[in-house]
Amino acid sequence: MLERAQDAPPGVDAVKAIGTVSKDDYEAVIEPLLDEARREGRRIRLLWECGPEFRSYTPAAGWEELKVGVGAMRLFEGCAVVSDVRWIRESTRLASFLMPCPVRVYGCADREEALRWLTSLPEGPGVSHQLRSEAGVVVIEVDQPLRVQDFDALAQTVDNWLDTHDALDGVVVHARAFPGWENIKGLLRHVRFVRDHHRRVKRIALAADSRFAELAPHFANHFVRAEVPRFEYTELEDAVAWASGPPGRDPAATAPDTSAAD
Repeated sequence: MLERAQDAPPGVDAVKAIGTVSKDDYEAVIEPLLDEARREGRRIRLLWECGPEFRSYTPAAGWEELKVGVGAMRLFEGCAVVSDVRWIRESTRLASFLMPCPVRVYGCADREEALRWLTSLPEGPGVSHQLRSEAGVVVIEVDQPLRVQDFDALAQTVDNWLDTHDALDGVVVHARAFPGWENIKGLLRHVRFVRDHHRRVKRIALAADSRFAELAPHFANHFVRAEVPRFEYTELEDAVAWASGPPGRDPAATAPDTSAAD
């Protein structure tokens, strides 16, 4: 079986393998963990522990692990495997070069060191995002220079939505100022994300301070099929309401009427 440990520090998800691990265990523990991370727009720092209580994986569990891992690689920010089982340690080291995040292997006696390493990883992304499924809108919060990982996580969320929908109704970018990109790789990943998704996004809105207004043409040029109005930073909910509405809707129609009665 698999169980989520409750003693992990904030920002770390810890999973412990006990006895024989089956396909059902992945469906009951790992898939909800991944879904939770997607909903919250966060990356996963995972501690995977196979202690003395662990015996084996069923063949179906091995296939499920591969399937889940390939589909969720972009969600991971770091992974620490804690085990004294030789084949687990060696196979993890061999597979680590395929992972898009750092992976380390620790002995069972070094579990606390593994947790410290996970918590010491660089702070989270410059972009966090939330899918408001009832509105069909993704809200993107921009705080720090944009990284490759930000667009990988965003693409995971958007692609999951597009698997069951023809399009995403809207994207709302919420930022006080545009911080740029962490490096050239971040810029190139941004371009690739736009290239792969802009035809299936109906509307883009900016909820931003005036200092960020100059970014609107930049977004408009990329999302050529989308309308791109700007709202004030404090008008986030108005921007979401507009982005979830029918095409051609006047952005001014979402703003509350603050004029005094005659």
